[in-house]
Amino acid sequence: MDIFLHIWIKFFFLLTPFFSMSVFLSLTKEMKRHEKNKISIRTTIAIITVCSVLYFFGNEIFSIFGITLDSFRIGAGSLLFISSVQMVQGNVSPNLDISNKDIAVVPLAIPVTVGPATTGALLVLGAEVSNPWDKFLGFLALITASICVGVLLLLSASVKQILGYNGLTILEKLTGLILSALASQIVFTGVYNFLKL
Repeated sequence: MDIFLHIWIKFFFLLTPFFSMSVFLSLTKEMKRHEKNKISIRTTIAIITVCSVLYFFGNEIFSIFGITLDSFRIGAGSLLFISSVQMVQGNVSPNLDISNKDIAVVPLAIPVTVGPATTGALLVLGAEVSNPWDKFLGFLALITASICVGVLLLLSASVKQILGYNGLTILEKLTGLILSALASQIVFTGVYNFLKL
């Protein structure tokens, strides 16, 4: 259970739920409630699908391109750190194409929730787990984290009423701080393993 909670917390913050919720509110403000609910569910399914592929096929992707896990740790961790700094500073403003009314997969799932930095971190976290039971627990944690993000999207209007704009902004910045610590850990692990060789 401790392993499950540990991995769930990592995945939950990697998916930047409060930033995703802010973008969702912005993109769906003119929509009716049932339309918002449909988009929330479809976005959640898309997030689960993309994250599952990244989580299970990380090693295969590394082997195809001849990339070592530690080199990817350093690259992905650095990218995640830059994204987290932008989130803390409030400079995250994705260039979103919303000309297509179907916004569930693009841009909400990709790149808002599962962006480049999150993709890299998911590949690393999936590839470094080799034990089948731990891999299964990690997958359950990933599904749970994705569903939690989906629930936040479904309840986004109520959450915004409770927290207000300032409350959401504070939660986004806290998410950025946690991501920066996670990014540092990923980079340091990669550097340590290189030096150990």
